[in-house]
Amino acid sequence: MCRVMVFAGTTEGRELAEFLARREIPAHICVATEYGEQLLPQGDCLEISHERLCAEEMEALMKEKGCQMVLDATHPYAAEVTVNIRQACEHAGVSYVRVLRENQDTSYLGDCIYVDSVEEAVTFLEHKSGNILATTGSKEAAKYTALTNFEQRVFLRVLSLPNVVKQCQELGFQGKNLICMQGPFSLELNEAMLRQWNCQYLVTKMSGSTGGFWEKAEAARRCGCTLILIGRPIKEEGISVTACKKLLCKEFSLKSQAEISLVGIGMGSSQNRTMEAQVAIENADLLIGARRMIEACKKPGQDCYVEYNSEKIASYIAEHPEYEKIAVVLSGDPGFQSGAKKLLDILGEQVKVLAGTSSVSYFMSKIHKSWDDVYLTSVHGKEKNLVGMIQRHKKVFAILGTREGIGNLAKDLVNWGLGDIMLYTGERLSYEDEILKKGTPKEFLNYEADALSVVYVENPNADPGNATHGISDEDFLREKVPMTKEEVRIVSLAKLGLKEDSICYDVGAGTGSVSIEIAKRAWKGRVWAIEKKPLAVELLKKNRLKFKAENLEIIEGMAPEALEDLEVPTHAFIGGSSGNMERILQLLLKKNPRVRIVINCIALETVAETLACLKHLPVEKTEILQLAVSKAKAVGSYHMMMGENPIYIISCTGVGETL
Repeated sequence: MCRVMVFAGTTEGRELAEFLARREIPAHICVATEYGEQLLPQGDCLEISHERLCAEEMEALMKEKGCQMVLDATHPYAAEVTVNIRQACEHAGVSYVRVLRENQDTSYLGDCIYVDSVEEAVTFLEHKSGNILATTGSKEAAKYTALTNFEQRVFLRVLSLPNVVKQCQELGFQGKNLICMQGPFSLELNEAMLRQWNCQYLVTKMSGSTGGFWEKAEAARRCGCTLILIGRPIKEEGISVTACKKLLCKEFSLKSQAEISLVGIGMGSSQNRTMEAQVAIENADLLIGARRMIEACKKPGQDCYVEYNSEKIASYIAEHPEYEKIAVVLSGDPGFQSGAKKLLDILGEQVKVLAGTSSVSYFMSKIHKSWDDVYLTSVHGKEKNLVGMIQRHKKVFAILGTREGIGNLAKDLVNWGLGDIMLYTGERLSYEDEILKKGTPKEFLNYEADALSVVYVENPNADPGNATHGISDEDFLREKVPMTKEEVRIVSLAKLGLKEDSICYDVGAGTGSVSIEIAKRAWKGRVWAIEKKPLAVELLKKNRLKFKAENLEIIEGMAPEALEDLEVPTHAFIGGSSGNMERILQLLLKKNPRVRIVINCIALETVAETLACLKHLPVEKTEILQLAVSKAKAVGSYHMMMGENPIYIISCTGVGETL
């Protein structure tokens, strides 16, 4: 007993037979010839017959096989066969589905010639000069013999079957004018044939994408060849192959088994796309990606889903099991600043990743620079300390992604005293209107670029800084503002345990000595310096500028109120609390129950207040140490050790409980 009967003999029919075989759905496939049977897939769940059947014989076969559904995927010109299949389904009481080729928009074809039949095409061509590539099949071959000098003018492309070759030879088509090949044909092969035989006209039927129509149409356009399009003899109602697969998935509760490829499409122009990527895009029955990527890749009539959110993409694939080959198109290379990372986590290892030309490799080759020692980053849709990266690295490449990106970077570099370094910029890479520029930041002030922009910066005086904290006290501007001394900073910051991307509060920042040290260590993160005294705030600003700490933000105000609207901290240093220790700690733990905290105390009352708070707050790994530092001071010809105020350094970490 079969569940589905398919009347095939077309590319659509073969595609549906392959779909049923892969999904192991019992089916009976009917074709009219032995050759048609040879093209079908083999499988334990498929029965194949190749007899020509009348309506009564079709009805009897449907009843014999006990099928639930009939798919009519016969040729769009086989009108009589379709009538017989419909009649048989009505008499047998079987569900009938007509599968049609895509009737796609032909507006982009321009000045093609529309005719109703091959006879009409021949009448038109009789009054024109130039060679003709005829791709309407062997059944129409005799009609071309009405053309004057057809033996030399017409290049007939037909199937490579012995009886077809014999028939065409008897009509007078021989030698190079008889092209015997099995289609469908690629764009490149169609184009090569038109150029090889110097054809001025190409005659074809509207056979849809599976019949290779669009490859023929585009080849004709590229070669300056006039396309003569023969319309369908009847207007039909039905569904596409994809819609039919969707119907089968719903009928038999099938889940997605799609072959998914994450395809790097390069900069946008197809000229820098790899052949492997191009094949995956052309063979996909569904393209997924951001609108710009889709528009750069899609073929006419190709199904598309415009989306870049990974979760939504995964959901869409699961909800549409009818698609078997899916290409998720990504700008540049999937391995560089791409959404592929998250998609791989969600979709799993069965996904295939196809490399593309990344913006960095393309751009650096354009400006004749190697990039094996370049620091790579992207600030597209992200807030990053790009100036800080340029200060630390001699060579930096960044994707910007906004029209103001280059101008804003140039302004920041000038403001931070880096106005003389060299910038290389690229806009609309790989497109015909690509722009490449070179100059100092001062030359790019107020520059408005294309949103698709990148920058490469060379800073020969870059300073990566010390590997550890420990800036000398004498390097800071102090005036009359209290400062956490060098040795205390070293121990306190060691206890803080910073990462490169930490988000840290410095409460009671004073001169900013701790803030500056944190900003230098957490150079991929951000530091929020909170200070209530105006004099100290002004000094903070001066030290921020002196040390070029772009990732240091200064907040004038009293804690904890000044902390309320700041981003969630990973770390916090408290150098002064003004009697608000418990409220400050509560707010920190509320914002991040796992926050790491280090507190400096001089007065014993502050120590007592802090320890009382930590007894009932949800913290762990509490550690208390006292640090007493003495430094030698020259007294005449001698050195005397002079003691500084002892400091209590208290550290702890939130246990993760929400307050």
